[in-house]
Amino acid sequence: MSCLQVGQPAPGFSATAVMPDGDFAQITLEQYKGKFVVLFFYPLDFTFVCPTEITAFSDDYDKFAALGAEVLGVSVDSEYSHLAWIQSERSAGGVGDLRYPLVSDIKKEIARAFNVLIEDAGIALRGLFIIDPDGVVQHATVNNLNVGRSVDETLRVLSGFKYTRENPDQVCPANWTEGADTMIPDVVKSKEFFAKV
Repeated sequence: MSCLQVGQPAPGFSATAVMPDGDFAQITLEQYKGKFVVLFFYPLDFTFVCPTEITAFSDDYDKFAALGAEVLGVSVDSEYSHLAWIQSERSAGGVGDLRYPLVSDIKKEIARAFNVLIEDAGIALRGLFIIDPDGVVQHATVNNLNVGRSVDETLRVLSGFKYTRENPDQVCPANWTEGADTMIPDVVKSKEFFAKV
């Protein structure tokens, strides 16, 4: 299984989601055009690593919003399972109130389109995709089931892509964080950066 290729348009979808107000809504990826989207897949509701990820993304939602990004969580569970999980307290393994939608991919079409579906198990790997305001995938990572993802790293990478979108003449070096020096990808001008390190 290979990851969805970055630099390509993200596969579109329409699906039912549980919204932050607890209502069901039909959402599409297309409706988020003009914003960055952090789309992440997780295996199943009512499991172990998954609630730690889902609550971590929710707790830092304002940081994503400040970067002009929306967050969408996706699993193969039904919208009714999502709702029951949201209505369960965190102290009991639930996720409580969330700041972003949880999308139902009960037909497994979205996970398959993003190439993160484990076909024989019928669940998704921990795939995470950063999609730019034009609908193009700029970042993709896939974890196996037993290790959760880093919200801080997701924010760092998102910040880098936002910065380079706004400053297309620059690139972000390794371990770049917001406010740090960037580099001009030119044989001569890049030496200004290298002279500082």
